[in-house]
Amino acid sequence: MAVKKSELYASLWAACDKLRGGVEPAKYKDYVLLLLFFKYASDKYRGQKNAPVLIPEGASFDDLILLKGKSNIGEETDKKLAAFLEANGMTGMEKEVSFNDPEKLGKGKDHIDRVSDLIGVFQNPALDFSKNRASGDDIMGDAYEYFMKKFAQESRKSKGQFYTPGEVSRVIARLIGIGSIRVSRRKDWTLYDPACGSGSLLIRAADEASVDREGEPIVSIFGQEIDGTTAKLAQMNMIIHHKETAEIQSGNTLSDPAFYIKKDVTLRTFDFIVMNPPFSDKRWTSGVNVEGDRYGRFQAYGATPPPKNGDYAWFEHVLKSLNATGKAGIVLPLGVLFRGNAEEVIRKDILAAHSIKGVVALPGNLFYGTGIPACIVLIDKEGTTARKGIFLIDASHGYKKDGNKNRLREQDIERIVRTYAAQQDVPGYARMVSYEEIFERNDGNLNITRYVQHPDDTLPQNIAAHLSGGIPKNDVESLEKLWQVAPQLKGRVFKKAEEVLDAYHLVAAPEAMERMICEDADLRARKQMEEALMDAWEHIARPALLSIRKDTVPKALIRRLTDEILKAYAPAQIIDPYTACDILLNYWNETLHDDVDILRVEGYEAGRLMEPVYAKTKQKDGKTKVISFEGVLISKDILAQEYYADDVARIAKLEDEAARLAGVLDEMQEDGTGEDGLLNEVASDNGKITKSKLKARRKELAALKTSPALEVLQQLLALLAEKKPQAKLDACAKRLSTGTSYDLCNKNGTYGKKKIQDAIKAAQASAEIPEAYREEYEAVEAYAAKCAEKEEKEDERDRAVKDLEDKLEKRYPQLTVEEIQHLLFDCKWMKSLRRGIADAIDLAVNRWSERTLLIAKRYEHTLGELEARAEASRKEMKAALGRMGYTW
Repeated sequence: MAVKKSELYASLWAACDKLRGGVEPAKYKDYVLLLLFFKYASDKYRGQKNAPVLIPEGASFDDLILLKGKSNIGEETDKKLAAFLEANGMTGMEKEVSFNDPEKLGKGKDHIDRVSDLIGVFQNPALDFSKNRASGDDIMGDAYEYFMKKFAQESRKSKGQFYTPGEVSRVIARLIGIGSIRVSRRKDWTLYDPACGSGSLLIRAADEASVDREGEPIVSIFGQEIDGTTAKLAQMNMIIHHKETAEIQSGNTLSDPAFYIKKDVTLRTFDFIVMNPPFSDKRWTSGVNVEGDRYGRFQAYGATPPPKNGDYAWFEHVLKSLNATGKAGIVLPLGVLFRGNAEEVIRKDILAAHSIKGVVALPGNLFYGTGIPACIVLIDKEGTTARKGIFLIDASHGYKKDGNKNRLREQDIERIVRTYAAQQDVPGYARMVSYEEIFERNDGNLNITRYVQHPDDTLPQNIAAHLSGGIPKNDVESLEKLWQVAPQLKGRVFKKAEEVLDAYHLVAAPEAMERMICEDADLRARKQMEEALMDAWEHIARPALLSIRKDTVPKALIRRLTDEILKAYAPAQIIDPYTACDILLNYWNETLHDDVDILRVEGYEAGRLMEPVYAKTKQKDGKTKVISFEGVLISKDILAQEYYADDVARIAKLEDEAARLAGVLDEMQEDGTGEDGLLNEVASDNGKITKSKLKARRKELAALKTSPALEVLQQLLALLAEKKPQAKLDACAKRLSTGTSYDLCNKNGTYGKKKIQDAIKAAQASAEIPEAYREEYEAVEAYAAKCAEKEEKEDERDRAVKDLEDKLEKRYPQLTVEEIQHLLFDCKWMKSLRRGIADAIDLAVNRWSERTLLIAKRYEHTLGELEARAEASRKEMKAALGRMGYTW
């Protein structure tokens, strides 16, 4: 079975923990990604002839495992990796990544343990890539880019430039139109990135293109990267993504471009270009003959790019590298749209050539390495003579927070792509701007905010309302969407003030507003209606998702489902259609895509498959053991709810009872461990009661119990130990109270030690604790009894869980395809999506409620009323102080 993303991500990030303390975060990627690629290639291609990656004899990942714990592990690891890289034409990276570096990986045993542990992370049985088939391999590429993102986050500033966020890459890939090309005998399609970094942007763009009958991409890939190690990582990335024919060169593109035609000394031109170059590079002229560039790049548009800012140098390289119908999407700082001096001259010349088809302003703080606001400039050399303007999109307000960075949401990506494809004006978001407006009214300034004004939904304070009373009309009208959905609600909350036409008065108390909104009949009906809009989408999705085959194209499938959910939610008023789209696409990324991949390879019978759940053992060797199992496609929870609901309810009840008892114990502990608490003797220094202390104290208290019979028996045992004569023993035994009967003698009539001890135990049961210890004894025994009750309940729960797991393990292989499809579609996919829609609707209503309450409370009292209240309070306080004898 293919490796799951969750397993992969969790295991591989653990590898970075082994490097902390010696290796810089910026270098994590070099070590971890090299081992990642080595493990992947070894699992996939070892022993295969004509494989895209060669695995030399003695240089596989299994050979690294044999080195664990050996004194020469670092040296031998370097040798084996060097042999592997040399066999695949990737020499050079081993110079940057040494597993025998004492400064980074320690010395002696510390070094041996660290390298052994690092290899051990990749030895995890859950990371067996030999089982990955078909599109399951894409999970490896996704993990590679996941690491690139994590490394960029760790690397902080300038060292994070090797990574372009995947969301931005996907937007560019779709905007340049590469998805529309088709196989042609007369045309070899080409794709190029002059600053390719790890290759993620190239890969996203290439994945957008169609494939031929053999499943190979119909576009040839070319890239150049200035950093040699990163260029090697890009090569590995290409191989992992089945793009082995990609040509990745290292070197400085601006000073020494790798792709050119020697015969006539011209740059090679391409059909498509994608690029995210270093922003505002102050050293771009290093090694560059700016005035005498033999390719004529830096003098082509009226001026030379500034020596301390390389944005237009990269821009001009792209323009020169596009063929006559070429298309490009490049990420540049927003300043290229409006900066003056030489850049203004260049910009106007480029605009005059009509090569720019569109610009998308992105949110700030998207990129690792800079917080500079950026944009995507879209170039299309085809149809320039007929082009009348530039399509501008202001997408700077659509994002979500992701730690200390911003990130495009799925809905933001779809909104950008679909708006650009339609080329239709959207108020406050997108607009087609004519060249006449750009040149004649704005002198070539392309600052998007000049052409697209984002609506301001903030509520400024209204001084007049604070002074004179009333609620401003604009504030009430800012809730127009709510009034459209619930037209009667407005009149129950606000009333138009007759004396002031542009103001409203409160009808309802602010405290009641949330309840009024939640209980409004129109709003509740609308919520139900919008939740039911999923029915139309389900009608399309059911046959599409229940007919997955090997030739199903996941990208085409999700695009169709996205189209349909946007159509289904077009009538929605509470949530935006793109919100529904966001819910679907997030679920696709998190779960549904993996499920579709498995179904393509294994068929729906994969619903019967189970996989082991591993846990690390306590041993230092990092070995794992199987502790349970889980369904590959259908979780145990889903299966249990569908077929064993009574068992699930019983387990839940037992868990609730155990939790209740835990709460009782917490209360008993809190009450009994304070000052002079009765449970202080069984508590540790931090006030927590421990089992060992509880057991010891119970034994101590039990030993304090006493009774006449117990005293006699204990004396008898002592006399026996002293080997006193039988007569003395008999005399002692006669002191036992009349009516007590203990079996103290052996068959031969002599007193038996074991029998006396048993009698002592029996006597202790009825013995009494001394008065001085009685309260503590009762408190300790009560706590112990409650502990025993809780443990018994937990044991009962554990047995019930085990019984249920046994049933589930037997049930999985018995599932029919029809049952599997029902469990997948109805119980897993649709249930999650419907819950997401319902949550989004509730969130939107809550926001309306919060805004209504904010408006109401803001103007609930005028300044005069507040001053009068303050004055009244001051007089009351002064009078009270006066009565107490204080005056001033």
